[in-house]
Amino acid sequence: MKKQPLFGKTLNELSAIVTGFGLPKFTAKQIADWLYKKDISSIDEMTNLSKNARSILHEHFEFGLTKFSNVQESVDGTRKYLFPTGKHKFIEAAYIPEETRSTLCVSSQVGCKMGCLFCMTGLQGFQANLSACEIVNQVCSIPEKDKLSNLVYMGMGEPFDNLDEVMKSLEIFTSDWGFGWSPKRITVSTIGIIPAMKHFLENSQCHLAVSLHSPFNEERKKLMPIANLHSLQDLINTIRNFDFGRQRRISFEYILFKGLNDTPTHVKELSRMLHGIRCRINLIHFHPIPNTTLKGSSDSTIEHFMTALNEKGIRTTIRASRGQDIYAACGLLSTKELVKINYSDH
Repeated sequence: MKKQPLFGKTLNELSAIVTGFGLPKFTAKQIADWLYKKDISSIDEMTNLSKNARSILHEHFEFGLTKFSNVQESVDGTRKYLFPTGKHKFIEAAYIPEETRSTLCVSSQVGCKMGCLFCMTGLQGFQANLSACEIVNQVCSIPEKDKLSNLVYMGMGEPFDNLDEVMKSLEIFTSDWGFGWSPKRITVSTIGIIPAMKHFLENSQCHLAVSLHSPFNEERKKLMPIANLHSLQDLINTIRNFDFGRQRRISFEYILFKGLNDTPTHVKELSRMLHGIRCRINLIHFHPIPNTTLKGSSDSTIEHFMTALNEKGIRTTIRASRGQDIYAACGLLSTKELVKINYSDH
């Protein structure tokens, strides 16, 4: 029987483990210190644990860190890490260095079941949820881990479709017994699964980013099937009714598609819909993926769209495209690896 990973366990889970084996209660905090505050990679290195405790852990657990299997580096410094997870499955994490900060974009699922028309990960279909161990591992297993200033859950998968493990990973990152990061360093993105989003808002202080892409519900349904289940109006009302305070940030992600969602009518409706919500809109270039008729808006159209929204009082920026030469868009590198394996199997 395969041993469970110890890495990725919360303090409550570690407490249950040590209690179950009859070990002293303080052992759980000692283990958490070793896992998340010290740079070790084996149970043997937990030197302040008794030999009996280490023997028990060895018998039932493995440490749990997994090395990346491939890395590609862009001319702009972006690095895309590929991690194996399960048989013939892969996830991606993108390291994005900038002048004033360094961000890691992590995955929360293998593939995705949401079926958004513009997403390469969605074309893979859903394969598996990642455990908290596999999510946190993406941060701890790259050479730049000590340089990271920000973390975004914007990689493969829909975070709120894997709510329990995502919340565990956030607890590990932000708790005093874990990495002790400020939640203001972390942003979780969603396409708008309202019940899970409410749970996140009420039980975390991390920032929220919502994939919007259209202010019109019928149009949004065509791009994002989730809008058939959770309407745009319900999504916006939920956000409007939540008190984000002054320190917590809400942003909206908006990919611009040529002739579809980039018109003055869209600017007008966005400004009406978001009026009174303290937020930011991040405009994103669309880079074509296979088997789609969608095309990205021109640079000038995106600039005009940004200017028009800013003039209406909505803080709007254009997200710089990074790592285009290394398949940095979500799902491209892992899809390439899947195709390679499937081809070699035949």
